[in-house]
Amino acid sequence: MKLAKVPNEEASETIPFLISEGIADPGAKICKGTDARFVPICEGREPDVIRMGLMIIDGEAFKRGTKSPQNRITERLAHLPDGVRKELPMRWEFIGDVVILRLHDNAAPYRTEIGEAYAKELNSRTVCADIGGVSGEFRQPATEILYGNNAESVRLENGIRYKLDATKVMFASGNTDERHRMRELDCKNETVVDMFAGIGYFALPIAKFTGAKKVIACEKNPDSFHYLCENIRINDVEDIVTPILGDNRDLKIEGADRVIMGYVQRTSEFLEKAKEMIRSGGTIHYHDTFYVTEYRKRTDEILSHVFGHAGYKISEIREVKSFAPSVSHYVVDVIVL
Repeated sequence: MKLAKVPNEEASETIPFLISEGIADPGAKICKGTDARFVPICEGREPDVIRMGLMIIDGEAFKRGTKSPQNRITERLAHLPDGVRKELPMRWEFIGDVVILRLHDNAAPYRTEIGEAYAKELNSRTVCADIGGVSGEFRQPATEILYGNNAESVRLENGIRYKLDATKVMFASGNTDERHRMRELDCKNETVVDMFAGIGYFALPIAKFTGAKKVIACEKNPDSFHYLCENIRINDVEDIVTPILGDNRDLKIEGADRVIMGYVQRTSEFLEKAKEMIRSGGTIHYHDTFYVTEYRKRTDEILSHVFGHAGYKISEIREVKSFAPSVSHYVVDVIVL
């Protein structure tokens, strides 16, 4: 069997990523060596492991059987009332070695043992419950710890380390493809402004992989800003990224080559500021939510109001993810003329 050799110092970041991406074989046990963990990988996923810079070796793996993690969790919690057991979450999200899941209200009396069951079966240090999504200007999550005592972890994604505390900062897992696209841009020698930087979702891949000369990352939420600064450091882009704590409408910048507007629902309120900062010929990546039947019409209405009908050109519109029934999150690549 093919095994990915994961150095011990990288295990807490890399192994949850291998599991969440379906690269690790869920039916085989991870083995521990002196200086590394050996993770059985699914057939055909060798190229993904190689791209991550990991060594692949041949070896034997102890099979746990063909039962999925979902089945093992259900069996472990078979003693719970039928109504609770039938509503146990069969999907979850990994942030490093922290698991986030959603629980129904009827599970409240059993929260601790449910958290422990998921932690044991998913090889996780901490399990959290998302009890209310995100809200407010700072997009703060309503998340509680079910098992463990520390929700701070590091998620490895596309060569970037995102450190955060899941009880303080949201992680937009649905934006994975867009974060990867930012990594693939050609920003050689550009000055880039990220108006809603968060913990560095877009600023970090741009700084690390695109050749950008300077990235100015503005964030208003103090908790997010703390992790933005941490992530700049652990990704070794301190010489490229300048973090700014505050309202992006207070920025005094002109002549930027590229502006990232990774916000939704109220993004149009900040377009005048983006116009002030961008140079002629520069690109704005404008995020917003629209009904799927009218996204192009609404996009043109918003942009023409700020730039005039002849003041911009749309090079691409991409659907990032579904946001609500008949509503999607889109990103519009706008060239300012």
